Amino acid sequence: MPIDFPGAAQAPSVRVMRVEDLPAVLAIERESFPSPWKREHFLHEILRNPFAWNRVAEVGGRIVAYACLWRVDDELAINNLAVHPGERRRGFGDWFLGRLLAEAAASGCTQATLEVRPSNVAARRLYDRHGFRETGRRPNYYAAEGEDALVLTASLEGCAGVEPGESGRL
Repeated sequence: MPIDFPGAAQAPSVRVMRVEDLPAVLAIERESFPSPWKREHFLHEILRNPFAWNRVAEVGGRIVAYACLWRVDDELAINNLAVHPGERRRGFGDWFLGRLLAEAAASGCTQATLEVRPSNVAARRLYDRHGFRETGRRPNYYAAEGEDALVLTASLEGCAGVEPGESGRL
């Protein structure tokens, strides 16, 4: 089922992140996080990390979101996910995360984990809508800002083959 985003001339799509995407990804990264990843971090994930699943969401050829994920055995680790600030609060995050979780489930992942700042209320709400629950806390994880991380985990049972918008989870 195609997703209609207000103002979007074309439906969004998801594809593998490429090196040539880094200028757009880095711009989103810098606007999204107080301690942004550097180009070298993304290059490592794209070129050298055998566990990495890096994705971008595009609308009309323009990158509107990205994610850096690891697939290790049957677990998906969500390491970095952001939506362009100008595209937030329009459903892209929900749609994109739903696509990522469905892809992971279809490949055999049974659960997903991530860390999130307690102060990142918008992200916590997004993850809650997708079934993530708090399973731990990492003290001073975001050391530069002196903030802990909440560890969130979600079961991916039932996500494979589900289109975002067809259930309460996606």
